[in-house]
Formats: sequence, C-alpha cells, structure tokens
Amino acid sequence: MTKMMKNSKVDAFLRKAEKWRDEFEKLRTIALDCGLNEELKWGKPCYTDHSKNIVLIHGFNDYCALLFFKGALMKDAGGLLIQQTRNVQAGRQVRFANLHEIGEREAILKAYVHEAVEVERSGQKTAFKQTADFPVADEFRKKLDESPRLKAAFNALTPGRQRAYLLYFAAPKQSKTRESRIEKNIGKILDGVGLND
Repeated sequence: MTKMMKNSKVDAFLRKAEKWRDEFEKLRTIALDCGLNEELKWGKPCYTDHSKNIVLIHGFNDYCALLFFKGALMKDAGGLLIQQTRNVQAGRQVRFANLHEIGEREAILKAYVHEAVEVERSGQKTAFKQTADFPVADEFRKKLDESPRLKAAFNALTPGRQRAYLLYFAAPKQSKTRESRIEKNIGKILDGVGLND
C-alpha cells in the first residue's frame, strides 16, 4: 500500500487538540503509511479503505486509542485489543498512555491495520445481538404493558434506538432511578426520538 494524503479537516482537528496531539499525529502517520484514506467522521480522524471504516483515532482523559471498527473479528495476535465497554459488540481499541507506547508498537499496529483491511475486504460481519437479547427493566416492561401507545412507539424506533433506551433504563441498581429515567424519556419515545437525538 502507498502512503495516502492528509485531509485538511484532520489537520484542523489536530491543531485544536489540547491533549494527545503528539500521540494522534503518530497514529495518523501509521494509518496513512498503511494506505488508508483519511476523513473526519464523528468529529474524529477516521481511516477508510474503499469508503469502509477501518480505524478511528480518539482520546479520553487517561488514554488515547486506535479503534478498530471490526476488531472483534481480528485475531489479536499481540493481545492488545480491548472491548471499550461490555455493550460494544464489534469495535475494539488499542490504548496508549503516551507517545513512547505507540512507537514501541508501531510494527504490530501496522500489522493490525492490514489485518483490519483484510477483514473488511473479506466481507466478514459481526454477529450483533438482537434487540430481544437485551434486558428490559421490569419498570419499563410494566409501562409497555400498560400503554399500547408507548409500546407501539417503542417498537417503531430503530433497533439501535431501542437498544440505547433498554441499556439506559436497565443500568441503575435502584428501581427508583430506573423509574425516573423511564418517566423522563417517555415523551421522547412517543415522539419517535432516540435517547441521544
């Protein structure tokens, strides 16, 4: 693969980066050296192959990361891939605390990028859990049973929006908190709006 061109939108993103700038620059160089196209998606540097997302660079308080969109399908020969949260199904991160860690792993990171491209080109798909596989908080199940209108509105939402609500409603340990979350969002569900819309 040949090294690809830098994207001016990513240049602007990096100029504004207050944290992880050097680390982002190094990860950018690795992705471009692997022949990926550079774009800015979701406000982050994203690297694609034939318009298919391969990796994304993003930063958090304690670490920055290279996110492999189909990391769950990769072999992970170096044991570096991390599932960001238990609800993330396909993506996997390689995390870094400093620039030195990226430099030490540059060769294996390039191998991972090439593997990720091959996974995407092969057409492999992640077997996603269906909405029915997600837990439904008892409090929300009761509301759905009591209101056919709410049930119809919830069922009309996209599967992703349904899952977001189910995870959000089921997360609190206390019933009172679950009930409060549900009550605050019933209007949004009835309006056909997602949790984060």
